[in-house]
Amino acid sequence: MSMDSAIASTDQRFGLRRSVRLPGPLRLDSGASLTPVDIAYETYGTLNAQGSNAILICHALTGDQFVASQHPVTGKPGWWTRAVGPGKPIDPERHFIVCANVLGSCLGSSGPASTDPATGEPYAMRFPVITIADMVRAQAMLLNHLGVEQLAAVVGGSMGGMQALVWPTLYPDRVRAVLVIASTARHSAQNIAFHEVGRQAIMADPRWHGGDYYASGDSPSAGLAVARMAAHITYLSEAGLTEKFGRKLQAREAKTFGFDADFQVESYLRHQGISFVERFDANSYLYITRAMDYYDLAEDHDGSLARAFSETRARFCLISFDTDWLYPTAESRVIVHALHAAGREVSFVELASPYGHDAFLLDAPDMNRVIDGFLRACE
Repeated sequence: MSMDSAIASTDQRFGLRRSVRLPGPLRLDSGASLTPVDIAYETYGTLNAQGSNAILICHALTGDQFVASQHPVTGKPGWWTRAVGPGKPIDPERHFIVCANVLGSCLGSSGPASTDPATGEPYAMRFPVITIADMVRAQAMLLNHLGVEQLAAVVGGSMGGMQALVWPTLYPDRVRAVLVIASTARHSAQNIAFHEVGRQAIMADPRWHGGDYYASGDSPSAGLAVARMAAHITYLSEAGLTEKFGRKLQAREAKTFGFDADFQVESYLRHQGISFVERFDANSYLYITRAMDYYDLAEDHDGSLARAFSETRARFCLISFDTDWLYPTAESRVIVHALHAAGREVSFVELASPYGHDAFLLDAPDMNRVIDGFLRACE
């Protein structure tokens, strides 16, 4: 029997913060099994009598389930309040919205910081290696628990878009619409390289201790901060960085001829790194980046991306941004061509933004109009 607990969010009229322990087993791509499976999630709105209005939102690498609720650690508003909320494209007055913390993360779902029932100690690096598909299977277990048989839509940006793309390949009859923003069908060599730099920064921190740092409470924060700094650069654009920072100095009139943060952009990245370690676990960062690196949607379909979509009848919408060099528009076009080859219905738009990959998290009225139009057309 599952154990389910829920408390009302304090910051939103329409959110419920929940977690569930499911008995499992959850069989993973690695061949391992996970039992039990903890999933932390939030819901907004109500499932209608027909069970036809459920939307699953999938979060990105460093995101979480608090899509439209106050974050319990940082106290900040949810990461997608620009798109989710009353009167917004994804509306709890029309939709039953679910957002789950991904498997391997550190905000309540099973991950390396979770207790291994076999030892009574945190899994640490003994947690099984996971994939994007494993994350989706865990989400499917949660939806089964919630009584959601079919999704009106699955929506995600960046790594969330990867999950959204996997959904119709694993569960072709459970998804009516798929909305993918700033994402890709596989992780490129360049992206794997950036992730490896971040992982090595964490593992080179002497406080990592092979992943067994939970008992001491002394985590590899320096390594994790550097990993975040390196990754954050890929989320931005050169034009955006130049517009915001240029070569402006940080609170000084002249260069110090030292190695303090002379430039504003240096200070900004250091702040990003320091603030990140307050809300994220270093081992989770290792596991989730590895899952992204293993992601290749065509790999399990004899190398054919079109074949991956052969069984679904879902409608698709893809959105890219012209300054996103992490998952550039060309990668969205590859997906669109594969969907056309599979005979699927797909719409695609490239939006202009100076903000690079992070544009989907920022104020993007054009994106909101596309999301709203697509979801309404699919209702």
